[in-house]
Amino acid sequence: MPPRPHDLAAEATGPLKGVRIIDLTSVVLGAYATQMLADMGADVIKVEFPASGRGAGGDIMRWAGHTPNPDVRDMGPIFMTINRNKRGVLFDLREPEVMEKFKALIATADVFAASVRYDGLKRLGLSYEDVNAIRPDIVYVHAAGYGSDGPYAGEPAYDDLIQAASGFADLLGRTDGEPKPRILPSLVADKVSGLFMAQATLAALFHRQRTGEGQFVEVPMLECVTSFNLAEHMYGHVYDPPTGQWSYPRVTNPFRVPYETKDGHIGLLPYTDKQWDQFFEVAGWGERIAADERFSDYMTRGKHIRELYALVHTITPEKTTEEWLGLLKPLSIPAVKMNRLDDLIEDPHLDAVGLFEAYQHPEAGPYVSMRPPVKFSATPSNIRRHPPRLGEHTEELLAEAEALLARGVE
Repeated sequence: MPPRPHDLAAEATGPLKGVRIIDLTSVVLGAYATQMLADMGADVIKVEFPASGRGAGGDIMRWAGHTPNPDVRDMGPIFMTINRNKRGVLFDLREPEVMEKFKALIATADVFAASVRYDGLKRLGLSYEDVNAIRPDIVYVHAAGYGSDGPYAGEPAYDDLIQAASGFADLLGRTDGEPKPRILPSLVADKVSGLFMAQATLAALFHRQRTGEGQFVEVPMLECVTSFNLAEHMYGHVYDPPTGQWSYPRVTNPFRVPYETKDGHIGLLPYTDKQWDQFFEVAGWGERIAADERFSDYMTRGKHIRELYALVHTITPEKTTEEWLGLLKPLSIPAVKMNRLDDLIEDPHLDAVGLFEAYQHPEAGPYVSMRPPVKFSATPSNIRRHPPRLGEHTEELLAEAEALLARGVE
């Protein structure tokens, strides 16, 4: 089924309704984090900068990819995916008059979020101390490449660099034995760091609600992504001296891939002793496996996980995907049809829950969005603003700032 047409919601209904966030983030990490907060109801003011050289300025993700309308080139597909529910302003903060009005907006904010390098924020007069002087209980969240206490502090960082530095680029080599390091084909470092950033912002807001105290929050990519990576892959090196290898063997297993069937592929993971026994029984291998000591229990299977998964690969092509699902699901053996990217829109579960929604941007035209995936029973997230054009709300926010200044907000 194609995505169902949707209209924008009239107002915020999420748990962060009434929270204002000044957003000096860009690209993926920060924009992903602030969109999650905006989906939850926050009034996110996305601040972009004029070009200092070539190009039109603004978030560089505006210009990545193709748009259907050549007159609306500032609405690239990745930008569209991670910048909804925000108001966008184009401010040259080097101009004293603009900075004065910007500070008036800061005085009304609960959160100041930035991914600009900290030295650059200092030069603009927007360090934590500067912003705290304007709004003493501000939650100031800075997304950095590297923690400020280490020797890499202040260096530029992008997903590719952080995957290389955090050990992610070593994982595929440990899986297939090819020593060449490789970067995973996903902006995993940016998105993981964005999740840390959103979580940290919420925690700091909760602390402020309880105590009235704001604070400086640093979200360093390398530390966040390394801790994410090593949650399972520190493995035997958790102990001193180590009891085994780096990396979790079940995961860095070359046979840990979707299993081929007669007509496609399935994701399949029997996990408990009972599930493995049942799987081999319905596959017609029950007696042979029962006699094989390599697979007798959880610990022993773990020592022979490559052989076990390789064996499953010889079995699954005997039946179609639907035949396997019909056999395994009644037994509660975890299994699912593998989707190609092309299949996701048609997936019956994603269709039933309405993950994909169709919208009509007044200038960019029709587009597909994914609704906020987390459900709140009392304070539902919603989509109430299209991703903003470059500088779309500049005049609106400048007028608001002027009004604040006229009322004496400093």
